[in-house]
Amino acid sequence: MEYNTQKTQLHMPEYGRIIQQLVERCKELPTKEERSEMAMAIIDFMGQRNPQLRDEENYKHKLWDHLFILAEYDLDVDSPYPFPTREQLAEKPKRMEYPKLQGDFKFYGKSILQLIEKAIELEPGDEKEALIEVIANNMKKSYNVYNKEHVTDDVIFRHLKELSENRLDLTGIESLEKSKIYYTSNSNNRNNNNNNTRNNSNNNNKNQANNNNNKRRHNNNHKNRK
Repeated sequence: MEYNTQKTQLHMPEYGRIIQQLVERCKELPTKEERSEMAMAIIDFMGQRNPQLRDEENYKHKLWDHLFILAEYDLDVDSPYPFPTREQLAEKPKRMEYPKLQGDFKFYGKSILQLIEKAIELEPGDEKEALIEVIANNMKKSYNVYNKEHVTDDVIFRHLKELSENRLDLTGIESLEKSKIYYTSNSNNRNNNNNNTRNNSNNNNKNQANNNNNKRRHNNNHKNRK
């Protein structure tokens, strides 16, 4: 009886021993034409055994890379793709760059940094001041959501100044509540509330008038019956 421990090691177990043996047989063929023909057949067989690879981009290229790995990087065939080397596959991926926001400011999010950069690029004027106030208001909302506590405006101003490397400064504003944006938004809310109040009053007056008309019609009908 032959045990698996006595057989050659499977370089890619997901393809099974049959494909491993076919690759070893391919390497033993005498001519390059025969090896290339058999390699193409092995590639088709590998695709059938692993149909999930067909949903991936460039899956044919990946199958040829796997074939070369199964052959222990020693296979002389005509391939439509360059074969990888041991060094390329052993190379570690490049370290990913982490977001700039770390530590105490990570809860503000990357979008705040992008808005800050946009505000820095703008020329001094109403548009820049408005954008800075928008940034500060959003920072305050994010702070309250993350920390579940009230934050004073001077803390937001200090964080904004630090995140912008002292290029954006709101220390001249006493509070966010006294900024133009606050008043604009609140004035809109007050206008909406006033409109709602007027609408409710008009509706009440219409309902009262309808009730009075109904009462008059009822009295007139009662008198006519008498």
